[in-house]
Amino acid sequence: MKIGFVASHSFMNPGGVKRHILGLQREFGKRGIESKIIVPKRKRREKYGKDVIFLGKSFPMNVAGTQADFCLALNRFAINKILKKEKFDVLHFHNFALPSSVQLLEKSKCLNVMTLHANFEKSGFMKKFPNFLKFITRIIQWKMDGVIGVSPINIRAARGYKGPKAIIPNGIDLEEFNPSVEKIKKYYDGKINILFLGRIEERKGLIYLLKAVRDLNKKHGNLRLIVAGFGPLGKDCRAWARSNKLKNVVFEGEIKEKDVPSYYATCDIFCSPAIYGESFGIVLVEAMAIGKPVVAFNNKGYRGVLGSGKGKRFLARNKNYKDLARKLDALIKDGKLREEMGQWGIKEAEKYSWPKIADEVLSFYELCFRNKLKKEMLGKNKKE
Repeated sequence: MKIGFVASHSFMNPGGVKRHILGLQREFGKRGIESKIIVPKRKRREKYGKDVIFLGKSFPMNVAGTQADFCLALNRFAINKILKKEKFDVLHFHNFALPSSVQLLEKSKCLNVMTLHANFEKSGFMKKFPNFLKFITRIIQWKMDGVIGVSPINIRAARGYKGPKAIIPNGIDLEEFNPSVEKIKKYYDGKINILFLGRIEERKGLIYLLKAVRDLNKKHGNLRLIVAGFGPLGKDCRAWARSNKLKNVVFEGEIKEKDVPSYYATCDIFCSPAIYGESFGIVLVEAMAIGKPVVAFNNKGYRGVLGSGKGKRFLARNKNYKDLARKLDALIKDGKLREEMGQWGIKEAEKYSWPKIADEVLSFYELCFRNKLKKEMLGKNKKE
């Protein structure tokens, strides 16, 4: 079996969808399953190795507080050449790019599966373009042989779809994210480190964490907030921190993906104050796998990870920075509680190991193959 993973986003920047595709590809490779990644190019000199195929051009767009991609692949000859050469058994789309994914799907004669990562219900993009969800639904009905959602939120975009559907969450590499990851020495000085890791944009909610830290500084003199990431609101957040005299906030800017585990390992508490648009919460699971307690806003995506058991206690009311500060304060002043939540997180993260997730995806492919064959046989009998 040969798989073609179709990315709807540029690989220029880090992101959950990119990590998902690469993680699944690595696990398939361990099992001897051949796969290639089809991705739009944003710059001329992009190189990701022999297993990545460039198709079309990606143009970044800032839409409703987050970054999106508009992907063009108008060269029909290039699409035909790729499909003829690679002979994929499965094309596995991750989200859906316009118009390139439509063009690729139109030419596809193999099994077509889509994984929906985006949270359509709370998307600012959907508020501006409500017909886009209807379009995605039509695409699914048209030529998809199966639909996966990384959470129940995502699968709702396929409400009217009668084919195979499944909820299969994001996976995590427990060899990369584990309690033995080395810390960053310059931050290992006795201070309590709170980590924000992500794109500095509206929906990631960094401003609420900055306000929480401002309040926490009145009670604690040994805090440090490490901000690892970049984005359109980076300058605004830096200016806010300066104007409020937050000298204990360190803006690291963009960090290399290989250094991400070390940033998790260095913190004492991981905080993700995202206010909307989260369908799952892979950053929470990554921090948990390394043994770190996590605090987050109570959005639907994050409830899927922390909404039951001990983790529920550390979901703050959405956009309420004072409640966020209270959740952080409970962990700041209690080292035993940090250790307890860290150990709980390690066990929870095991649910999302790539071997388990890959088993589920492969089982879903088999279900889709059987369902497609059954439909083809029924269609053939009707004609006869």
